[in-house]
Amino acid sequence: QVQLVESGGGLVQAGGSLRLSCTTSGHTFGGYAMGWYRQAPGKQRDKVAVITSGGRTNYGDSVKGRFTISRDNTKNTVYLEMNSLEPEDTAVYYCGAKRFSYSDYSWGRGTQVTVSS
Repeated sequence: QVQLVESGGGLVQAGGSLRLSCTTSGHTFGGYAMGWYRQAPGKQRDKVAVITSGGRTNYGDSVKGRFTISRDNTKNTVYLEMNSLEPEDTAVYYCGAKRFSYSDYSWGRGTQVTVSS
């Protein structure tokens, strides 16, 4: 069973930066696509960034040019570098892992990111 643990969230002022980490266990990390999603109160969970097992990346429109997803297969960890943060980025950020494109994600418990204006 895949287990994921997010860390790195917190409170930051607008314009600031944070780096989220997600460390996993219980699977062959290198063979999985990894994603960061976020959910604000009263809203659906939206894609922030995804990185495939081969290293290809894809970003949500609202974060392009500001956020960067990366992975370290030697550490079973995926990162999300967030720059130029805006109050609209405030949400719980979830890390997900999936083996195949048609698979469902396995999720972590999330980490809160709050951006003050």
